[in-house]
Amino acid sequence: MSSSAGAGAGAGAGAGMSSSAGVGAGTGAQMAPQAGGPPAAGMDADPPRAAARRGHHRKRTPAPLAEDPLTIGIVAPPWLPVPPPAYGGTESVLDVLARGLVAAGHRVVLFASGDSTCPVERRWFHPVAVGVGRGGVVDEVCQVVEAYRALREVGVDVVHDHTVAGPLYAYGLGGPPVVTTNHGPFGPELVPIYRAVADQIGIIAISHHQASTAGGLRLAGVVHHGLDVERVPVGAGRGGYALFLGRMHPDKGIDVAIGAARAAGMPLRIAAKMSEPAERRYFDDAIAPLLGGDVTFVGEVDWAAKVALLGDACCLLNPVQWDEPFGMVVAEALACGTPVVASDRGSLPELVDHGRTGFVCPDHDALVAAVRRVGSIDRAQCRRDAEQRYSSRRMVEEHVRIYRRSIQDATGLRSDLIVGTGDWARRPVAEPVGQRAGALALRGHQREVSAAAVGGAGVVAPS
Repeated sequence: MSSSAGAGAGAGAGAGMSSSAGVGAGTGAQMAPQAGGPPAAGMDADPPRAAARRGHHRKRTPAPLAEDPLTIGIVAPPWLPVPPPAYGGTESVLDVLARGLVAAGHRVVLFASGDSTCPVERRWFHPVAVGVGRGGVVDEVCQVVEAYRALREVGVDVVHDHTVAGPLYAYGLGGPPVVTTNHGPFGPELVPIYRAVADQIGIIAISHHQASTAGGLRLAGVVHHGLDVERVPVGAGRGGYALFLGRMHPDKGIDVAIGAARAAGMPLRIAAKMSEPAERRYFDDAIAPLLGGDVTFVGEVDWAAKVALLGDACCLLNPVQWDEPFGMVVAEALACGTPVVASDRGSLPELVDHGRTGFVCPDHDALVAAVRRVGSIDRAQCRRDAEQRYSSRRMVEEHVRIYRRSIQDATGLRSDLIVGTGDWARRPVAEPVGQRAGALALRGHQREVSAAAVGGAGVVAPS
């Protein structure tokens, strides 16, 4: 076990839990067992794949019934804690998903960094998040290897992996079925990776536009992100400004937002993550010279400040300059009752209901006109749309259907339905899927659950 793993696991195995977990040794002894170190002499030390091959004759565990609670392992990337302290779309979604699954009656074991605070059962390898732009392949691979070891020990029914390395490691490993969500574009770097594992691992897209760019990959479903809409205060939009919210990057179109807001006569506030060197250089070179007067930079904001800014804004101005797979900030704005003015790129046309919850704009002139017209949008309708389309409950239900299907496939109990979001849900497997693909069924792939050596992870029980 590496020193970082040991830091997460705690010094003494007898305590059952690290003191940093905030749970006493007596309580920890009653929780899920802590992953231990290397096996003692004479114990089974076979690597997981060898154990899987050796265990091919084991009796397959029956799939949980449709109404049975599941035990779900979630593997997070190592870069940020779950939830993140400020910017971090993937980690925010994982926090909502994990809590929502528990609220729905399922058991969740979240493998994330040790400084995560999501109030579910947790394991970790890195005691502190590596940091965006500060780690590399080795950091993610260590996270993945220890995650699968720990989750096999727990005996999860399904693994939901949110890393890139995880599906490659899990392929052919044996053990519980695995699904993975691609949180980025299906670009030329990622498509070959997913194609290599798609016959065994369910691939989830986060928007229909993203799915349409998957190069014919077999997909398990499309699930839009969700959030705890009921926890988001509705704003009146009386601040008299448009808001840009995101990160400091040319793809986000901050300079475009400044130009459109100024042309429309609307003050603009910019709340953006700017922690990486490239982000700072872009700010210094391209954005700082444009600030002043009616355009102000407020920096990176936490959740409370974010929803306050969104609630007071006349609109969210989101003129991204790339095909964004999903815009979480759009769902957050609508939950605050704030209309969205967005560019006609990527997933945005399917997230913003043009003319009802905002405007989708093909060019600069359309952006300017839309900013001037945001007063015509009913803020109550924006909130209703968020409640109906972007709730955590909807996201949880759609993921659970995919989990159950993966379990059925792994045990040979096929389902004749596939899973998607909205109008794409419940299409027959045999139906051809077109350019706006929602989901494709996985081939049945039988796997065996095998015993494998586990260890190396920290552990904390839900508070």
